Amino acid sequence: MHQVIDPAILYFGTPVVLVSSTNPDGSPNLAPMSSAWWLGRSAMLGFGARSHTPANIQRTGECVLSLPSVDQVEAVNRLARTTGSNPVPEWKAANGYRHEHDKFTVAGLTPLPSDIVVPPRVAECPIHLEAVLESVHPLAVGDQLRRGRAVAIEVRVVRVHVAEDVRLAGHEDRIDPDRWRPLIMSFQHFYGLGSRVHSSTLARIPESAYRPVPALAPARLERTA
Repeated sequence: MHQVIDPAILYFGTPVVLVSSTNPDGSPNLAPMSSAWWLGRSAMLGFGARSHTPANIQRTGECVLSLPSVDQVEAVNRLARTTGSNPVPEWKAANGYRHEHDKFTVAGLTPLPSDIVVPPRVAECPIHLEAVLESVHPLAVGDQLRRGRAVAIEVRVVRVHVAEDVRLAGHEDRIDPDRWRPLIMSFQHFYGLGSRVHSSTLARIPESAYRPVPALAPARLERTA
């Protein structure tokens, strides 16, 4: 039997992301989050509207999404209740957050220069996604209690860096889902993926089919008309 409940959060299980951005003084900020999803080269990131990271992204127009595996769980946990905001916002202070300026040192992680954007990558993470800002969407605009408290930031991935040990053998541009073990957060607790449970009909479609086809140039259109 199903029962009606009213949970405070609906975090059913999403990958953890370490978002690096640039502070107003030029130093890097590093923030863990798990409200993220991807479609093609677009990523949607959910934040508290008054948090430090979305302010940095909106000001500079760029960030890096470093994806930790289960092997980086302790480093992620060291960042869990830290913030780049100073003073610490009231809600965060009441829940044990503290201000930290050098998040990389706190976490025991290594900054690595990016190719296209200014914020650094996290060397220990197997996957790095350099990204630029596309748009900002306020959330819950019709909810009087939640209006103004959350924001979704759309970014476009402009470069992908992948560690050799998670690449799919025999393919230049694919990640091996059996070797990539993302860190998952479900209702505030850390989990890893289990083994593959079933063959997938969807997986019969080659990944290359999802790559956008460049639009034909006008001269090419004239020749084919």
